[in-house]
Parts: sequence; structure tokens; C-alpha cells
Amino acid sequence: MSPDKNNQTMKPLTAADKLGIYLPAAPEEFRNSPITRGELEELRVNPPQWLTDLRAAGPFPRDVTARKLGISNSGLARAGVADALTTAEIDALNAESPDWLVRERENLRTVQAEAERVKNKDAERRAATNRPAKNRFGAPGKKA
Repeated sequence: MSPDKNNQTMKPLTAADKLGIYLPAAPEEFRNSPITRGELEELRVNPPQWLTDLRAAGPFPRDVTARKLGISNSGLARAGVADALTTAEIDALNAESPDWLVRERENLRTVQAEAERVKNKDAERRAATNRPAKNRFGAPGKKA
């Protein structure tokens, strides 16, 4: 890696996203100053106590909350879950298993099964025609 790659900075929101944490729950010094790539890597390799605690107990960003509940981000929105949830709140929802959560989990399973069916159908069609998979990003050396 080039030395100036480490000096590139990113907004705290971007760094929080890369670390999988909810920015408003992070300490003020993290929220209010740009983070270099080197600092981000250091946080990944040697997380401070506040980062370890956030990753363990939350609150978690929307995508992490959805994954822990086994539903989609859209499912959270349909259920009206607007706030970031902690591990305790997620565990309580999992234990309670409200109707909306059961419905959203089934919805996600259905969507994933359909995506898998389409993928397999496309693979079978390609195999039957003996055509290679489409290179959607353009051939090497050609401009898209």
C-alpha cells in the first residue's frame, strides 16, 4: 500500500459503516473528526473498549439489526422500527416473535428462494446452449 493511502481521510459516518457500528453511539471524538485509513485499520486490528462494547451490545445500525433479526432492511421499515436496537432489544423481539417478525422472515425466505431459482434457471439455460456467462463489466481492454 502506498504511504499516502494511509493519509486519506474519510467521514466518521463512512468509518462507522466500515466498522459496522451506529455512529450516534460512538464517542464524540470519533464522531467529530475525520478518520484516516491507517486509523481505521488500527481500530479493526486493536479495537478500543468502546468499539468492543458497541459491537457486542449495540445499538446497531439498521443493516446489522435486520441481519440479527433475520429480515430485510425493508422489513424493518414496514414494521415501523425506526430506532437502532441493542442486543437486549433484539433478543427480546426474537423471544417474543411478533407476527410482523414471523411474516418478514417468511418474506425474506421467499425472496431468497426465488432469487436462487432464477439463478439456477439461468445457469441451466447457459449450460444447455453452451454459451459462457455474460461479462457484464466489459471485456478486458475494452471500454464499457
